[in-house]
Amino acid sequence: MKVRVLGSAAGGGFPQWNCGCDNCRDVRRGSPGLRARMEESIVVSADSRSWFLVNASPDVRRQFESFPVLEPGARRGCPVDGIILTNGDLDHCLGLLVLRESEPLAMYATSRVRDGFTEDNVLYRTLQRFPGQVTWHELALGKPVSLSSRNGTDAGLTVEAIAVPGKLPIHLEGRTAPHAEDNVGLLIRDVSTGRTIAYLPAVSGPSREIDRFMTADCVFFDGTFWSDDELVRRGLGEKRARDMAHWPIGGDEGSLAFLGTKAGRRRVYIHINNTNPMLGEDSAEAAAVRAADVEIAYDGMEVDV
Repeated sequence: MKVRVLGSAAGGGFPQWNCGCDNCRDVRRGSPGLRARMEESIVVSADSRSWFLVNASPDVRRQFESFPVLEPGARRGCPVDGIILTNGDLDHCLGLLVLRESEPLAMYATSRVRDGFTEDNVLYRTLQRFPGQVTWHELALGKPVSLSSRNGTDAGLTVEAIAVPGKLPIHLEGRTAPHAEDNVGLLIRDVSTGRTIAYLPAVSGPSREIDRFMTADCVFFDGTFWSDDELVRRGLGEKRARDMAHWPIGGDEGSLAFLGTKAGRRRVYIHINNTNPMLGEDSAEAAAVRAADVEIAYDGMEVDV
């Protein structure tokens, strides 16, 4: 199974358009040890022909262009066979509206994520130009679903959604009660080899379900913030990491201490906020991640599982 990281940053990308923090300032100036990043998304394939996009970021067009394998093979055509969503955050769904040019799309999501995007959303009409333009495949919690290529053949992959601690998207807060299907991690399995990747870009803290993901051959994990008060200390906001349902990396109770106990499995941080000091390749924080045998995702990173 092959994985390509199309984008590794949290919402807003890196640098973030309205941010003048030290990281964003330095990457704009071309400082060594810093890489610009698009918003978090990956593609995965069992055969290097049939590809599936995990989360459709607003950067999706640029992301497709960054990976020549995803170029259309005909005068018109979608470069991916299906799109899988982990939650209904705008950073994961806005890219769907970018893919509006009368192309059939196959979507995989929980019913809650589907309804949160489609109901009362007048912009969704741009994806309803003809009957069946979007086909939704429901991901029921704990039930593996086979992925199919555009010609209807088995793509050699299954995906299973498992609830992980999180929260509702901002635009749905106060409109509906939280539900286990609002935020999921994905367990993607190569049917022929049995090897798996776990994909968890938004995790608010430890849980029994997360322990199950740790048996995967490669785990992509929420790397949004290094510390709980990262934004507060920098004068960039009043919310803490945990207020936004992200498990901080550093500290005795941070996710790095947790991941560092999972020796023998490949572990990769993704969805990295522009303020996170580990973005600096020469930083003490990045060194601490490497010392724990954990990796930091970057745009264009490729993983063979």
